[in-house]
Amino acid sequence: MSSSRPQVPAVEPTYDPTRPFPNIRPLYQHPIPNCPGKTIVALHVTFPPNSATPPHTHPGAFVIVNLVSGYVLNKMNNDQMQIYGPGETFHENPGCRHWISDNASATEEATFVATFIVDTKAVEEGGVEGLVVIDEEYREMVKQKSFEKTDGEI
Repeated sequence: MSSSRPQVPAVEPTYDPTRPFPNIRPLYQHPIPNCPGKTIVALHVTFPPNSATPPHTHPGAFVIVNLVSGYVLNKMNNDQMQIYGPGETFHENPGCRHWISDNASATEEATFVATFIVDTKAVEEGGVEGLVVIDEEYREMVKQKSFEKTDGEI
């Protein structure tokens, strides 16, 4: 595994639907007893080499991400692009738009744990899948990619 931190690209990359998606594995989900109506959800996210997610939001959620391995390229709202690596954290406030969320390496995977504080009702109604809402202009691309990935099976 490379120990050198990648450089932030000079030009912002645009989402490429041919790149792989990250793999998401739920770790836990619990109502928060001292915060009525709120639930904590943790996801283990593995970005294969060269993977990316389209622009998205996490409606109503406060999210904190802790990088375990590898490096991710990140851009939220109108902030500058950032590279995050092992042991580093970043957070997303409710309403944040995540413009860029890419593995910064074409050869090594990146992993992190994303912890969400979210309305319990949102998790009950939309499940864990409802915690990521892809921007409308990319939804059809993602839908088609998912359809192709399953060979047309639904």
